[in-house]
Amino acid sequence: MFSDYTASELGAIFAMQGFAGLILFSVFVLMALGLAIIFGQMGVINMAHGEFMILGAYVTYLLSNFFADYIPALFSMYFFLAMLCAFVASGALGLLVEWALIRHLYKRPLDTLLATWGLSLILQQIYRSVFGAREVGVTIPDWMMGSLPLTDMIEIPINGIFVMVLAVSISIAVYVMMYRSRWGQQVRAINNNRQMADAVGINTAWTDRMTFAIGCGVAGVAGSAFTMIGSTGPTAGQQYIVDTFLVVVFGGAGSLLGTIASAFSISQAQSIMEFFLSGSMAKVLTLLTVVCILMLRPQGLFTLKLRK
Repeated sequence: MFSDYTASELGAIFAMQGFAGLILFSVFVLMALGLAIIFGQMGVINMAHGEFMILGAYVTYLLSNFFADYIPALFSMYFFLAMLCAFVASGALGLLVEWALIRHLYKRPLDTLLATWGLSLILQQIYRSVFGAREVGVTIPDWMMGSLPLTDMIEIPINGIFVMVLAVSISIAVYVMMYRSRWGQQVRAINNNRQMADAVGINTAWTDRMTFAIGCGVAGVAGSAFTMIGSTGPTAGQQYIVDTFLVVVFGGAGSLLGTIASAFSISQAQSIMEFFLSGSMAKVLTLLTVVCILMLRPQGLFTLKLRK
């Protein structure tokens, strides 16, 4: 198959595949960061993570229509407000869910799986009733459309660059929150020894609530970013929940560096194999490889930390 291409054409093809892998890596990171906070630091198996992401996507869709209809002069800047509103909306719903449901199940992690799976079905039906069963698309600003030519044969889509910059920015923000803030110190203290953290005066209940809300808020921002590269539907979140858990578990739950490394390795492997094989076969081989590695190293790429 390679004999039909010149060396420069092959180089351009592999460069484009590598960049496609970087875009997929950015999407994986955005999806997995919120789950890494919730599952890695709290031990909560949140099967409704995809629905929190889709809430952010629908918020972006609503703001896109609002700006297009009522404030067209500011339409080019609406996306930044949409990401903020997506974070607030998904975080507020996460705050409510933690108070009403999750806080009663901390000592029963498998029950959180069933409870959040039921919640995901409820949210899907709500989205279907409010927005309809058909998928909807978001009109992105003109400055995000098009591509930047690197060479005569290599072009980089601008929205892909934006997604990558957003992924890097949110990764830095999560790192600062987790390792350079008082809240992050409290989260890690509770993760290491809940009883001792409670004894020294840390409000564990409120910290749990804020941790879950922030994780859901990050998922909302991921959903907002996802609208630039895909359409949004009531069940769209379920298409990514497996990939998200795969990234977090393979990297090592609770490890930010592990999540990023896992997302990069999985996305690049999948993107490169898609050049030689079909997309579904590339995904299957990637999954089998990750499963084999986890059989040899069940704690993931980095140390697995669980709530005690």
